[in-house]
Amino acid sequence: MTTNASQRVRHRRDRLRAARLRPAQIWLPDTTRPGIAEECRRQSRLVRGDPHERETLEWLGAVADTEGND
Repeated sequence: MTTNASQRVRHRRDRLRAARLRPAQIWLPDTTRPGIAEECRRQSRLVRGDPHERETLEWLGAVADTEGND
C-alpha cells in the first residue's frame, strides 16, 4: 500500500520528534540574486583585519567537527 506525500511527511516528522528533535526554519540570502557575489566581497572587506573576526574564526576552527570530512 502506498502512502501519499502528506502521510509520508507526517510519519517522518513523527519519527524525528520521537528522536527528540524539533523542526526549525531558517532564512538564508538568495545566492542566485544578481549582485550577491559583490555583496559578499563587500561584507568580507568590512571585517578583514578585525581582531574580533580573527578570534571568531579561530574559535570556529577549534570547535568544528571535521570527523570523516576529507
